[in-house]
Amino acid sequence: MDGAGGRDAAPDLSGVRPDPRGHHGAASPGPAAQPPAPGGAGGRHRGRGAGRRGGRLSVAERPEDDVILGVDRVSKRFGGLVAVDDVSFDVRRGRVSALIGPNGAGKTTLFNCVTGLFPPTEGHIWFEDIDVSGVRPHQVAKLGVARTFQNIRLFEYMSALDNVRVGQHVRMKANLWDAMFKLPRERREEVHVTERARELLRFVGLERHGESYARNLSYGQQRRLEIARALATAPRLLLLDEPAAGFTPQEKVELMRLVQRILDQGITILLIEHDMRVVMDISDQITVLDHGEKIAEGPPEEVRHNQRVIDAYLGTAS
Repeated sequence: MDGAGGRDAAPDLSGVRPDPRGHHGAASPGPAAQPPAPGGAGGRHRGRGAGRRGGRLSVAERPEDDVILGVDRVSKRFGGLVAVDDVSFDVRRGRVSALIGPNGAGKTTLFNCVTGLFPPTEGHIWFEDIDVSGVRPHQVAKLGVARTFQNIRLFEYMSALDNVRVGQHVRMKANLWDAMFKLPRERREEVHVTERARELLRFVGLERHGESYARNLSYGQQRRLEIARALATAPRLLLLDEPAAGFTPQEKVELMRLVQRILDQGITILLIEHDMRVVMDISDQITVLDHGEKIAEGPPEEVRHNQRVIDAYLGTAS
């Protein structure tokens, strides 16, 4: 198993944020309605790479506790098939981390473990110091993790606007009683949800397509719509599964601009991508998998010249 940024000013992508908790469940104070500031989650090691964006701390310079996601010796087996084998890595807050490897390396399986679709067979996954190993997908989403999929999964016969509205229901407070009787709280929340959806469509450059059925959008527009729907959940961490797949060179440039705009809103990104030019251009840290095992980790320049990575992609002489 294994869009383009809009021209308008980026909207505030803040939302309801769960308070960070320690490994033993004790709540600690944290911002509730503002983009996450650097710091907060406990890490296990320092990154080795230099930052690639001016004005930001390099990965090596950032504090050890600046880890938003920790994958700790995670394995996933399906019967006798080992899809992920004892993999560990950290994702630093406010950075772009990439997970790469040949087809069948276990990348999407690992994404599925992080987002709760598959519980790990062994190991632990920490998000903001909360052990989310085996936590159900809707609960992971409420904690602040959103994702897109390798194969686009939109509601084809719903409008683009309604697809984004659906993404916000994980954050809505109105209950069934409010909805049945159209109580004021429910009406106010629906107005806010619609306004928010329009902001997000502008953010990804789809403001003119809000009333179009998702199925009638171009492939690139559907990719951007899926990102908008993921952002509607107000995530701290956004997982992108092959976001540039099928894009033209110009669309890839626009995607990289969109990624930067998302970062500027305080959202951390972990992506799977096969286009090495995209990976090398936008990533701060890269983890490489092959046959379910981690074979390399580091900044782009280090990974680019790693012989094990070259062998994994090109094969070795027999």
